[in-house]
Order: sequence, then structure tokens, then C-alpha cells
Amino acid sequence: METAGQEKTKKPAVFLDRNGVLTEEKSYVTCMGELNIFPYAAECVRKIHEKGYYAIVVTNQSGVARGLFTEDELKEMNAYLIGQTGADAVYYCPHHPEGKVEAYRKQCRCRKPGTGMIERACREFAIDMEHSYMVGDRAGDIMAGKNAGLKTVLVESGYGTARLEREVTADHVMEDLRELMEIL
Repeated sequence: METAGQEKTKKPAVFLDRNGVLTEEKSYVTCMGELNIFPYAAECVRKIHEKGYYAIVVTNQSGVARGLFTEDELKEMNAYLIGQTGADAVYYCPHHPEGKVEAYRKQCRCRKPGTGMIERACREFAIDMEHSYMVGDRAGDIMAGKNAGLKTVLVESGYGTARLEREVTADHVMEDLRELMEIL
């Protein structure tokens, strides 16, 4: 337990989008059976840790707001993802301004490109933001990383450059998460 005046030692993080980065991109993954983790994901997370980084997942999951699956089902998928990959944590945004489920229908700061999930991770982990990265396959991921002051990596293993929703410029473009180890 920390005492007042004592500071945690900070270390950098690699913030990872879920779909298209750690798992196959399938639009809405509505149940555990549809969550296909890339065969290299656990090895990449292990290498991220070896390089001295946290591996933290930040994922928009508007399927909850849209009524496609429940938040409890999402939590089950997140626990499975952590167990299979060794990620340090999964932060998710279940909201969408046009959601069908009233409790989740709202504009929020956590939905990427907002930085709410990253800010929450920083409150719960001692993160050196200056040396941290955001890895994603969509424009919103790259914009969230830029908005948080992170170095950004766009991977082609999901939507990638061919299907960007808007023009963004990532610091790095890579085929998939395996190439990230070359720059950490």
C-alpha cells in the first residue's frame, strides 16, 4: 500500500484497440464464440511486457448501447481476452449517442476519439505517457492517441488504411501487432 508522499514508479503503456489489433475484425462481436483472438496476440503482449510496457486494451463497444449484447456478456469476453493474452486491463466504452438501450445512449468522453478510457487507465496505473503508444486499426483509435499525446500506430490487420473513416496520419503504419516490437 502506498503512503502519502510516496510516488509510484511510472512506466510506459501500449494502449491496444481490441478488434483488428488483438482479435479479428468482425464489426460487432456479440458473443464469446465470435471473439477470435489472433494466434500471435499473447506472444505480442508478452513481448510488450518484456520491453517494460503495460499492455492495456481500450475498446469502443457500442454493441451494448445498440442492444446487441449485454455489459455482463462484454465483461465475460474481456475476462477471457485478459486470460488468453495476458493484457494488464481492458477498458471499454459501452455508449453510443444513437443507442437503443437508454442507459447507454449518450455522448461521452470515453468513446474514442475521446480520451476517457486512457485517462482512467492513467488514474489506475502509473503510466509514463510521454513514452506510450496507441495501436489501432481505425481513425478513431489514431485520433484518441493523438488527443492523449501518444505516439500512434495504425495496423492493417483490421480496417487499416484501406477503410479509414476519415483521413488521419499515424506516426507508424504496420501490417499487424507483431511489427510493433521493432520500435519499442
